[in-house]
Formats: sequence, structure tokens, C-alpha cells
Amino acid sequence: MVDFITRSVNNPTDCFVKHQHPNRTGIEMDDLLFLAHRIPYPPRKGDKIRSYHLLMALTSRYRVHLGAFVDDPEDHTHMTTLAGLCTGETLLLKLNPWQARLRALRGLLTGSPLTLPYYDHPTMRTWVKELVNRHPIRRVVVYSAAVAQFVTDLDPAILRVSDFVDVDSDKWALYAAGRQGFWRWLYQREARTLLAAERRLAAASATVFFVSPPEAALFQRLAPELAGRIDYWENGVDLHYFSPDHPCPNPYPAGIKPLVFTGAMDYWPNVDAVTWFAKEVFARIADPEARLVIVGGRPVEAVVNLGQQPGVMVIGNVPDVRPWIRWSVAAVAPLRIARGVQNKVLEAMAMARPVLATSFAMEGIRIEDQRLQRWVADTPETLLAKAVALLNGADATDPDNSCGVLGRQLVEKHYHWERNLQRILSRIAE
Repeated sequence: MVDFITRSVNNPTDCFVKHQHPNRTGIEMDDLLFLAHRIPYPPRKGDKIRSYHLLMALTSRYRVHLGAFVDDPEDHTHMTTLAGLCTGETLLLKLNPWQARLRALRGLLTGSPLTLPYYDHPTMRTWVKELVNRHPIRRVVVYSAAVAQFVTDLDPAILRVSDFVDVDSDKWALYAAGRQGFWRWLYQREARTLLAAERRLAAASATVFFVSPPEAALFQRLAPELAGRIDYWENGVDLHYFSPDHPCPNPYPAGIKPLVFTGAMDYWPNVDAVTWFAKEVFARIADPEARLVIVGGRPVEAVVNLGQQPGVMVIGNVPDVRPWIRWSVAAVAPLRIARGVQNKVLEAMAMARPVLATSFAMEGIRIEDQRLQRWVADTPETLLAKAVALLNGADATDPDNSCGVLGRQLVEKHYHWERNLQRILSRIAE
């Protein structure tokens, strides 16, 4: 198998290949293929958190063969660890962004969305075809529409379950609304062509899952012909790890009141959110002790430059985000472009911190107690007023009914990984 793969690429170092582990447990498991558009490890952000927990649940039930792309150089060091978590074959392909962008341009010539040729790597396509010939695979799980293209030609008898997570085509429509000229045209085109592809790829799946009931309802409105195939399973939170009782030192300098924003700082919706908040809201706060603290890896230039603004601290990547959340006055999530469920919001709630957020950031979260909407606003003026109130201790005046306490109760009730995973696992087991 190694010889086959290394002949399929110009440079063998472009991929990581692992032989199938011998079965040391003595327990026979059915074979399952799991494909992801991004390496599902380490589980430190967004889509990787969800895909990691799904993968771990699958490995306890099946002999999992894993195919995924690696698009972050920092993740190259984790490839061996991830391969060791699976008992089947593993192919992890390093995705060169420039080569992928060149492939994506084919979409302009063929009428397809740019997303699909971006990921359409011939080695992955060949490996999938050969894998199903080598092993009695009767179940396939694909994580994101981008990799569903690799399984459309498989034997119809193979059960195919897709986890699209978000309606990505609608995200491109939101991107387009904030752009002009060529970029507006391009993003509108991607929204239109990707939706057509999502509908086609979803039709080839027994069930297509999304991250929340609202996200599933959105896709059902956009693809009414697939109503019987659309479902959802919700994210979870590691309630033990993200706990307000976890002992951790205060990372902040003494005498400041930090509002913390966490997330990947090369992700455009995060960049847009934090730059807008810093300039339109935080800059108008008069409290000299107030700080806007930006925690997240790979900050782009626009984010780095925010560090020149009075009161803004750009921290970058940290080994453990919990102390930064735990000792903040509040977490901020002023997203203006968002889909699905924001893990940053769930994690802050789990740490019993109030969350100053836009309605976009709270979309998809099961808000049953309307008191949790206290710190939600969408205009700079209302966000400013709520930020000042938080900095003045408004959320701490009634400890038993604070949004921090209520948020912790919410995630304990609705966002438990093992319980929420049962929805998709039961479908895969059919």
C-alpha cells in the first residue's frame, strides 16, 4: 500500500501513509471509511473539535480508515499521532495552498464551485477507490461537502452519511454582501454554484447532517427536495476540561478589566468581527482599565495592527485558552458573519463567563432562558452600553442568576458530546 501511494505523488513527503494495524483486541469490527477536508486533530478549534469527537466515537465502534487533508504546517507534527488513533489505513495529504488555488480556478472554466476542485486531489480520489477494493467497507462518513465528491461513484449498496456541519454556500452569500466589484461577483457565484453542488452531493447520501436545528432548517428551505434526508446533531463541550472550577493562574496584568476574544485569527469572520468591535465599540470605552484581549493563532496583519490601538492586546497562540477565558470580565463574540454554532461561545459559557455577542454569534445555540440574551446586541451603540455595564460589574450583581451561571447550566443540559453524538451514530449503525 505504501508503494502504491508514493508512486501516486511527485514527492512522497506530500503525504503520510499508515498500514492497517493488526487486530490486537480480538473483537471483530466492521470497516468504515471516514473522510475529512481537514485533519481532525488536535481538537483545538472549530471544525476540528467536532470532527475529532466524531472520529473518536467511530473508532470505538468500527475499524476506521481515515483520509484527510493537512493545510496547516503546524499540524504536520500531529500526523503520526492521529494515524495511531485509527485501526485501519490512513492517508493524510499535505495540501499546498497555491497548488490548490490553481486547481480551484478550473471551476471558472467548468461552471463548478471553486471549493470542489480546490480539494479534488487525484491521490485521494485514487486511494478511496483502491481502499474499497481492499476492504469490505459498507459504511462511509464524510465530513464536509468538499470531500463528499470522492464517494459519489461508490457502490450504491455502501451506506453514505454526510456531515456538512454548516450550509457553506450561505456563508459565501454573506461574504458577498460585504464586498464590492469583482469579489462580490465571485462570492455570489460561489454561493450559487456551491449550493447546487451541496444539493447534488447531499442527494447521494442516505442522510446529511448539520450542526443545529436552524442550520438544518435553512438547508431544507434551500433544498426542499431533500427534506427526508436532512438531519442535525449538535456540538458538545468537554464540561470537565472547560470548567470554572479548573485551577489556573491569572494570565492578565494586575489592575485591568479584560474582554477576551478567542479564535483562529486568520479566519475572515473572526478578523472582521474583532477589527469592527475594536474600532467601532472598544475605542469608545472610556474606562482606562478596560482591555480588549485577542487570543488566537496566526493573527493576520490587520489583527496585529490592532495592537497599536490603546487598550488592545494581541496575544496570539496560547497553549491553553482556559485561563484567558476564566479570568476575563466577559468573552466577546461580535461576529457579523457566522454559520452554525460558535464553539468559542459554548466554551465561554462552560467556563461560566458572560458572553457579549451579536445575534449572529448566538444563532444555533439553544437559548431557553431569555436572561441569556441580556448581553446580545447588534449595533455599536448597544454593544458599547452593554460592554460598559459588564466592565462595571453588572453581571456579577446577582451571582445565582448571572449569565455566566446560566450559561454553564445551558451547556450542561444540551451540549454533551456523548449524548449528542448518538443522533448520527445511530444512523451510521443502520
